[in-house]
Amino acid sequence: MGKLGLELHPDKTRLIEFGRFAAERRRRRREGKPETFNFLGFTHICGRSHETGYFTVYRKTIGKRMTAKLKEIRQELERRRRAPIVETKEWLSSVVRGYFQYHALPDNQRRMRQFRGDVLRGWLRQLRRRSQRSHWTWERFLERLGNAIPAVEILHP
Repeated sequence: MGKLGLELHPDKTRLIEFGRFAAERRRRRREGKPETFNFLGFTHICGRSHETGYFTVYRKTIGKRMTAKLKEIRQELERRRRAPIVETKEWLSSVVRGYFQYHALPDNQRRMRQFRGDVLRGWLRQLRRRSQRSHWTWERFLERLGNAIPAVEILHP
């Protein structure tokens, strides 16, 4: 790396015990669970499959990244408050679809459902703020616009 003029960031680079036998070794040394690490937008966690009992790496969306994306979407929804519902629906659908295409991993369903629910609640909040006499209830909103946002679906093996 030195030949290329690259260097590792000292705060972001460390060696951790991770992998198939990490949990067993750490348990013998009474050190607790293996550490997790963040990489490419996911928190990677050592674990065992519930179905087979074999080692697996669980990946879930980094909480800070998800919160930042939700904040960005809420701000844009606020900006689009007076826009026609059809335009907002198309925009929001494409944003959520793009988010899901990257984050749709088998172990990440809970975070994706949470993301979708937060987007729907944010959109309903902005629809209610369009008028002082809003008639949008959660049930009516889901009935009319709930299917506009893509459902959670695992896209990657």
